[in-house]
Amino acid sequence: MKKFYAVLATVAVIGLGIVAYTIGSNRSGEVVPTPVEVEGVDEPGILREIARGVTLGSEDAPITIIEFSDFQCPACALFAQMVKPRLEETMIDPGRAKLLFYDFPLVTIHPNAFLAARAARCAEEQGQFWGFHDRLYGGQARWAPLPDPAEALEELAAETGMDADAFRACLNSDKYAELISANLRFAEALGVPGTPTVLISIEGQNPRAAPGFDYESILATVNAMTGSETQGPGEVPGRGGS
Repeated sequence: MKKFYAVLATVAVIGLGIVAYTIGSNRSGEVVPTPVEVEGVDEPGILREIARGVTLGSEDAPITIIEFSDFQCPACALFAQMVKPRLEETMIDPGRAKLLFYDFPLVTIHPNAFLAARAARCAEEQGQFWGFHDRLYGGQARWAPLPDPAEALEELAAETGMDADAFRACLNSDKYAELISANLRFAEALGVPGTPTVLISIEGQNPRAAPGFDYESILATVNAMTGSETQGPGEVPGRGGS
């Protein structure tokens, strides 16, 4: 993964100027619903260290499918509900690929996305990131339109089987506000145009953006990078001749 981040770093710094930010923590115990300023993100190395995705699948998988996503984005919900299960069945579960999820909350159009991303990291504390991820997208209509979605997010956490008090304490703090903010800056530094955006990374090659977020576009990009012949929608791509 260090080599992977090094490649992304090279992509990120080409032609891009990153502005420095200063930590703006909330110590009042109130929910942090918007990005905070993060010190040091003018340095690509520091930004890479602060930003952190969540992996689904084997860390040893030779292909990395990188997803930049927003929990309030309807198209991201389609990806989570229709594309991700197919990727799991054909590529992730067999160990050929892993999914690396990065938060990219587009807060100007999705005002609840940042808090939802923080909530998912609170769920990660309890080993429930992916279960909560699926419930956030499946229950998007329940929490996304609300002026304050905190109570609805707590209900989803309870339905996922989490410790309600621990989740509430995590959500009602500034915990993970800096991490989600750094992920947002990381996506901006890479020039990610919107959500969902999918990149394919294979060791020894520069990451390549899939032309779409549908299964067929992702599969075609993987096949092109591995040198495999295009497979049918239900088939599994090879390991690039290995």
